[in-house]
Amino acid sequence: MTPDRAFLGLSHTPLLGLNPVAPEVEADVRGALARVRSAIRAWAPERIVLVGPDHYNGFFNELMPPFCLGTAATAVGDYGTPAGPLNVPADEVERLAAWLMDRDFDVALSRRMQVDHGFAQALQVIWDGLDTPPVIPLFVNAVAQPGIPRVRRCARLGEAIGAWLDTLPGRTLAIGSGGLSHEPPVPTLAHPDPAVRERITVRATPTQAERDAKTKRVMAAGMALAAGDPAIRPLAPEWDARWMDAIERGDVEALAAPGEDAIAREAGLSAHESKAWLVARAAMPRGAPLRRPLRWYRAVPEYIAGFGAMVLVTG
Repeated sequence: MTPDRAFLGLSHTPLLGLNPVAPEVEADVRGALARVRSAIRAWAPERIVLVGPDHYNGFFNELMPPFCLGTAATAVGDYGTPAGPLNVPADEVERLAAWLMDRDFDVALSRRMQVDHGFAQALQVIWDGLDTPPVIPLFVNAVAQPGIPRVRRCARLGEAIGAWLDTLPGRTLAIGSGGLSHEPPVPTLAHPDPAVRERITVRATPTQAERDAKTKRVMAAGMALAAGDPAIRPLAPEWDARWMDAIERGDVEALAAPGEDAIAREAGLSAHESKAWLVARAAMPRGAPLRRPLRWYRAVPEYIAGFGAMVLVTG
């Protein structure tokens, strides 16, 4: 019997509702998110596996795991997303961690995971906040080289999670939050300013003034991209379409064939976030027929986002 499972791939953007966009764009984005909400709420998941990245709010270069499960997680509330604890079933996360270790996946485990809009926005879209069914949070490093996990490893991890889910009762929703093509002003260790390098290396809680400055910097980058500033990497709708096509088919080789370097080169440094979709998609039951209630995409430069959504459901 095929397990009851659903997949949601959903882009996130810190600029949603902050930068102005044309009315027809606003209506299209809001309409798509309303359809996502309706489809998932109607499907009524009993458990969520939420795969997402971080933007130097919870994970820093002093210790940057490729993957990390959280037995507890708190959202910082950046960019207007909700702050507070996620509804994490700690015992279940520990069982998953043990299952993965037994199958040669050395996934880090956090007892006090801190997450940002990369996790919280998807929950906000569907449930208006953090009052949700139980959430198993899985962080994927998408910013700090050389420890960004490779395409095939992401797929294998998702498959291992799916095999564990096969042993459980109930309806599980696997969410991949992130991507698609985009390159916001997230600094790297190649930055010339030592203070910036220190900020993304050592864990620290930013002041409100620092948060406000970051928000203004990202907003300005979005508006510059929309104005055609050549200093800002453009979005890549064709790359996004290929990625979504391969995710829908479950075609890992099509995703891996261009090589790891091609992701950043063709779609932007932060396009590695799209691997969250891959982990979640690979957790769907292998060989099971899937329905696609929803697929939507729009490139929104003001949001620095190749913005996509896809829902796949067993049965």
